[in-house]
Parts: sequence; C-alpha cells; structure tokens
Amino acid sequence: MNEKLKVGILGATGMVGQRFISLLDGHPWFQVTTLAASPRSAGKTYEEAAGARWKMDTPMPEAVKKLQVMNVNEVEKVAGSVDFVFSAVDMSKDEIRAIEEAYAKTETPVVSNNSAHRWTPDVPMVVPEINPEHFDVIAFQKKRLGTSRGFIAVKPNCSIQSYAPVLTAWKEYEPYEVVATTYQAISGAGKTFKEWPEMERNIIPYIGGEEEKSEKEPLKLWGKIENGVIVNAQEPVITCQCIRVPVLNGHTAAVFVKFRKKPTKEQLVQALKDFQGIPQKLELPSAPKQFIQYLEDDNRPQVSEDVDYEKGMGVSVGRLREDMVYDFKFVGLSHNTVRGAAGGAVLCAETLKAQGYITRK
Repeated sequence: MNEKLKVGILGATGMVGQRFISLLDGHPWFQVTTLAASPRSAGKTYEEAAGARWKMDTPMPEAVKKLQVMNVNEVEKVAGSVDFVFSAVDMSKDEIRAIEEAYAKTETPVVSNNSAHRWTPDVPMVVPEINPEHFDVIAFQKKRLGTSRGFIAVKPNCSIQSYAPVLTAWKEYEPYEVVATTYQAISGAGKTFKEWPEMERNIIPYIGGEEEKSEKEPLKLWGKIENGVIVNAQEPVITCQCIRVPVLNGHTAAVFVKFRKKPTKEQLVQALKDFQGIPQKLELPSAPKQFIQYLEDDNRPQVSEDVDYEKGMGVSVGRLREDMVYDFKFVGLSHNTVRGAAGGAVLCAETLKAQGYITRK
C-alpha cells in the first residue's frame, strides 16, 4: 500500500467524482487518500457528504466512507496531502481554470475531467491511444507556470469517444469529411432518471456546447506541437448534432465518412481490430486489451449489450457499410462516464506515471 501514489479527488461528491472513487477502488498504482469538495461538504465524512447522493451501481467503497472531506478551495492544504489530483469540480470555467492552475503551482499534477483547460494551447488534451505524444507540451507549460513538477493535463469530451478513435484507426485512408449525430445518455449531464424524470420516454435535440466540442476537439487530438503549443489539424472537417436520449449510460454515434483513399469494408474492419496504442503496449491497469471491437450483427452495438465492453473502457462499432452520398457509414458506442470521463482520466494518469510525469512528491 505504501508503494502507491497518493491521490486527491477535487469535486469528489459529484457524479464524475463518484466514478473516480469507484474506479480507483483497489487500483494497483493509486490510492485515494484525500477527497475535496465545496465548503458545504467540508468537515463531513464522505459518507455523510455523499451517501444520500451516491449514484454508482456499485456500493460506496469502505476505504472512503470515513475520509473527512476537505475544502477544495484550501489549495495548499489539499495539495500537501497528495502526489497528484484528479479534477471534477463543478464551478464556472474561469473558476476551474484558476483553481486547477493554483493546484499545479503547488507542484501538484492535475489530471482534469473538466473542459475549462481543453483549449489552453499548452495543456495536452489526450486520449492515450490517440495522441500521447501531446504530453511533450507539458515541458512548455511548466515554463509558463514556473513549476518543476506541477502541470495540468485534460481528457476530451465524452461525446467524441465513440467516433474519434475510429477515425484515428482509419487515418491511412485520409478521412476528410465527417457527419456525426450523437445520442447521449443522461449521466452525461450528471443525472439519473430519478432526478430527471422528464427524460423518460423523451428526446431533447439540444445539449449546450456539445456540438462545438464534438466538431472541434478531435482536431486538437490530431494536431501537432509547434513552438510550445498544440496547433489543431485542419481535417477531417466534422459537422455534428448532439441529442439527449433516455439512456442512463452510453453515448451512441451515427457517423458518415468521406475518404481520399478509398478503402474496402474489410480493410476498415481490420484497421479497427489492429488499432492499439501505448496503453495496450504497456499493459496499463485500466487499458482495454482490445480497444475497438467490431460487431457483425446488424442490431449491434446496443447500449444494453455493449456499453460495458472492456469494463467500459473500449469502443464498440457496428453497421459499417457503403453509403450512397458518403463513402461509408457506421455506428459507434462508448461509455460516457467511464471511457468518456473518469476512466479516460485515470488512463491518462497511468500513462503519465508510466512516462515519468507523475511521481511521488
């Protein structure tokens, strides 16, 4: 136990904070030792602060029940008790940017689920199978912050996880134009059906900010570091609609793609099966062994059947076929609060540790 890195969770009482806690229970590298939340939760045990609002399918881990929740705004105090932190705070974007930088300046690495720093040019936004080389920009960020150890790294939005890895796997065929419609679960809004009964038997054709994120964030993933900042890729151009649907967990995407180099269906399926990255090569604790699975049945992927593929860390693809207007179309599915949120951040932290960015203080 003493060999594990000490981890703090900022925003520990919210849905993503809870997902961090459940995923890190028994983690071989990381031990949750510090939980921080808003001043109204500070001073309570975690069980007192979050027990009535626990939203996970699995019980609250015994190891955290009696931990006293700290005030997330007491940055020096929280940072002094941990080797690094995961951030899932519920604040305005300006407040999030300020508090995450404050933690980084205490020489505490911050691995964030929040969107506030995704467009900070020297903050890496990473899916470890896609663009781990973007962690190289941390050296430039540290110079800006004046730190030797502290930095901020983020993971991208949950909405892109069901198609950005697929398009990356097909990079050699040069996809250049994409139309995507995402059908997004209510847990992406931090809700359950008990809290949001009006979502039952309902569809809402608007999710604030999601379409912009879905169109632009993949271009940062595919960008390059130039002069100490990440410069976005120009292609593929993506246009997206994002729809809220009555599903608890799991974002589905219906996607149309044009390629400059025309592949066959067989080539595209094989590329999905062969696709892997650093997490698979290093056999990181949270890494799916098979990142993307292709399902031959016409009625797959389905949320009820496939959302927990590879413990929620994999991507499921099906219905790949030629299209009359575009070259190909497919359906993708990913778990929005595991791969798309806390699990993706945990995998980023594992990659950062494996590459020497996160160490014991």
